[in-house]
Amino acid sequence: MTTVPEGLAAALADRYRIERELGAGDYGLTVAGLAEAVGVARQSINELLRGRRAVSPEMALRLSRLFGNSPEFWLNAQQAVDLWDAGQAIKDEMARIKPLRVA
Repeated sequence: MTTVPEGLAAALADRYRIERELGAGDYGLTVAGLAEAVGVARQSINELLRGRRAVSPEMALRLSRLFGNSPEFWLNAQQAVDLWDAGQAIKDEMARIKPLRVA
């Protein structure tokens, strides 16, 4: 069984928490409402929430303004997901790389 690193788990939990809160009404926003609030197309938000689109620096700025947190929060969450995906894609190759040792 593959374990999920703490940083990635937190990033994914935040992504799902935000989606759940949007749908459950904690913020009273729908996908269309969120898109309007940050000034992007509804499709952009839908793809972002479904993991089909990455959080760009521009989107991080928009979301941080709306939710009152930092753009770095959004970019760090995206980076954690990207690193996880990359690691899974090349895990067999990574196993063949032997770490250098100090002589």
